[in-house]
Amino acid sequence: MDQLLTLLKENARLSTSELATMTGMTEAAVAAKIAAYENNGTIRGYQAIINEELADKNALTCFIEVKVTPKAKQGFDELANTIMGFDGVESVYLMSGSFDLAVTLSGTDYKEIALFVARRLSTLDGVVSTSTHFVLKRYKDRGVCMDTEIDERGLVAP
Repeated sequence: MDQLLTLLKENARLSTSELATMTGMTEAAVAAKIAAYENNGTIRGYQAIINEELADKNALTCFIEVKVTPKAKQGFDELANTIMGFDGVESVYLMSGSFDLAVTLSGTDYKEIALFVARRLSTLDGVVSTSTHFVLKRYKDRGVCMDTEIDERGLVAP
């Protein structure tokens, strides 16, 4: 991956001046390269990584494994595009292995997520089965440590 993209992935708040210093490029060259990445779709957006446990005590995240029967001439794309359009869906991935699509969903309570799976996801034409896994605690998210608790007891060795 390009050094500029790596730096932006680690910290998208770096200024063009800081990025220029870190890459050895001019500020104008950095700005032009970022603009080109945005225009060609390489950079799709900028987001803060939020510690959901601190921001909203009621926030839930789950991962849903979805087995599907792909449609002729469209494969998995049509179903993936439908799922992407639902509120609360954060990501959809085509997977290898024992299931086909991995869906990340956020919500505020278990019933809301259960109803989404029962009434919206599992009823879609082509969905064969689902398996839902709830996130109980985030330790690391997109490369950032999320655990803010400090155990003052320290490590104890036998």
